[in-house]
Amino acid sequence: MSTAMKAGSRSWLTLFTVAWLVIWMVQLTPLQLLLPLQLDQENSQGGDEWIHTVVISGLILGAGGLAGVIAGPLAGAWSDRTDSSRLPAWLGGRRRVWSLIGTWLMAVFLVLVGVTHSTWVIGAAWIGVCIGVGVASASFTALIADQLPDDQRGAASAAVGASQALGIVVGVGAIGSLNLDPWAGYLILAVLIAVVGTWATLVLPDPPVDVTAARATLDPTRGRWESFRDKDFSWMLAGRFVANVGNALGTSLFLFFLLYGLNQDKDTAEGNLILLVVVYTVFVVIASIIAGSLADRGWDRRGLTIVSALVQSLSGLIIVISPTFTATMIGAAFMGVGYGAFSTVGLAYATDLLPHEDDHGRDLGIVNTTAALGQLVGPVLGAGLVSLVGGFWLVFFMGFVLSIVGGLMTLGARKVPAVTRISST
Repeated sequence: MSTAMKAGSRSWLTLFTVAWLVIWMVQLTPLQLLLPLQLDQENSQGGDEWIHTVVISGLILGAGGLAGVIAGPLAGAWSDRTDSSRLPAWLGGRRRVWSLIGTWLMAVFLVLVGVTHSTWVIGAAWIGVCIGVGVASASFTALIADQLPDDQRGAASAAVGASQALGIVVGVGAIGSLNLDPWAGYLILAVLIAVVGTWATLVLPDPPVDVTAARATLDPTRGRWESFRDKDFSWMLAGRFVANVGNALGTSLFLFFLLYGLNQDKDTAEGNLILLVVVYTVFVVIASIIAGSLADRGWDRRGLTIVSALVQSLSGLIIVISPTFTATMIGAAFMGVGYGAFSTVGLAYATDLLPHEDDHGRDLGIVNTTAALGQLVGPVLGAGLVSLVGGFWLVFFMGFVLSIVGGLMTLGARKVPAVTRISST
C-alpha cells in the first residue's frame, strides 16, 4: 500500500499535511489551552496565586521543551543509521519505526496527563508527550530531504507551517467550543494521534536503504556532531531558535493575558482566545502558502526568512503600545503573517544548508526541535518576566526584540543562489 504512493504527489502531500496537523494539535492545544486550564484548577486559589500558576506552567513547558530538543536529534540520528534489513518488511526503511514509536509515546502520555491531578505527574507526563513529538517530528521531517527534490521542498515546508496554525485553531476551537474539560481534551488528542499517526506512518513511503553501503562512504574523521561546526548551519539554527522564542512570547500566554492582563472572566477569555487563534491561523496559512510558493520559484530564501521575522516582531510592539483586545487581535494578525512565512521559508532554507547528506534525519531533527524548543522555552522566559514586573508588558516587548534579533542572526548564514535549487525541471 505504501509503495504505491509517489513521494511528492498530491496524495503524499495531503497525508503528510494531515499527519503534521495532528502532531501540532497534540503539541500546541495543551500548551495554549489544556495545560493552563488544568494547572489553574490545581494551583490557583485566587488573589496573586495566578502568578504562581503561570510560573509552574512555564517550568513544565520548558522541561518538556528540553526533553523534546534532546529526543528529536537523537531519534533522527538513530533513524539515519537504522538497518531496515533487520526489520519486518511492513516497517519499511529507516524512518517508519521511529514515527510509530513517537506516535504511541504521544498517545500514551497524553492519557496520563489527563488522568492525574498531581502537578509533578502532569509535568512528568508532559515530558513524555514532548519526547514523542520530538521523535515523530524528526522522522516525518526527514521525509522532505529523503524523498523530495529541492524545488518541491517549499511546498512541503508550507504544509508543516500551515498545519501548525491549523492545529492550534482546530484543537483549541473544537475543545473550547464544545466546552470540554481537560481530561476529555487529552483523550481526544490521544485517539487522534494514535489513529492518524499510525495511518500516515504506514502509508507514506519509506523505501529501504542500504545502510552498510552508506556507512562505507562515511568519512571516518568526521565527528558525530560535526554539523554544528558548519558556520552557516549554526547561524541558521540560532536565528531559528531566537525567533521562535519571540513568537512563543507573543502567543503562548494569551489565555493568561486575557484572564489577568485584560481582566476578562473565564468564559469570555476562552471565547476570545478562540478568536485570536482563528485570526492568527488565517494569516499563518495564507502567509505559509504564499511564502512556500515564492521559495520554490527561486526567491531568496534567506532574505524572505529575515523579512518574515521582522514582520513578526511588530506584533509585540503593537500590544505594548496599546494593551487592549482590539490591539491584540491586530497583533495576532501580524504575528500570523510573520511566523507563517518564517516557519515555511525558514525550513526550506534549512534544507539548503544541510551539511551532510547521510545525516539528514539527525540534522533536520535538530532544525525541527530547535524551533520546538524556542516555542517551549518562550513560556518559561515569559513566566519569569511576568513574575518580575507583575504584568505582561515586558513579555510582549521581549517578543518584539527577540524576533528582530532572530531575523538578524540569520544574516550570519550564507545566501544560497536560487539556480542551485532548481533540480527537477
